[in-house]
Amino acid sequence: MKNLSHLILGLLLACSLSAQSNSAAQSPDSKKNYVHTLTLADRVRISVYQEDDLTTMARIDARGKINLPLIGEINLGGLTVVQAQEAIQGAYKEGRYLRAPQVTVSVEDYAAREVSIQGQIRNPGRYALPIESTFTVVELVTKAGGITDIGKGTTVSITRVFPDGTKKVFVVDVENVIKGKKGNKIEDNTLLLQAGDIVYIPERLI
Repeated sequence: MKNLSHLILGLLLACSLSAQSNSAAQSPDSKKNYVHTLTLADRVRISVYQEDDLTTMARIDARGKINLPLIGEINLGGLTVVQAQEAIQGAYKEGRYLRAPQVTVSVEDYAAREVSIQGQIRNPGRYALPIESTFTVVELVTKAGGITDIGKGTTVSITRVFPDGTKKVFVVDVENVIKGKKGNKIEDNTLLLQAGDIVYIPERLI
């Protein structure tokens, strides 16, 4: 009876560990959680439920805008698909063209999305961002062959220009991220690259 109890306990423990393992394997992956923001030259299709004459196919212009029937120009640059749908629905309602529009926005053709990496990197240049997936500074550094022997990986800068023309520079400690050191937590939004970002690795002072 004692042996039977031990056997049952062992089976329960094994099942518990297996469930934990499966849960970890199915945990959300940042690659799958990528949310695309509409950008210059993305070609989008806008349709309104039961309003076929309002269906539009257009590329987002340099100002982040497209032209839609009835409401005219509307800014979609920098918005997610869901935000774009809400903005268009709001415009049709505010203009009193439609009472309860149901808008669907889909990206028919993605614009080329590139970033550049310069400075003390083994293979400097421009690199394409993957479609519908995230790409981190560490992944870019790795793809570009790694930091040179005289590169300063603790102060890698990312220069980003926003749709309104404003510019911001992030400084990332790539070296510690690669080493997995604790106490150097970096917010995800400083690591995930966006189209047009310029990454620069400075030289170490000897």
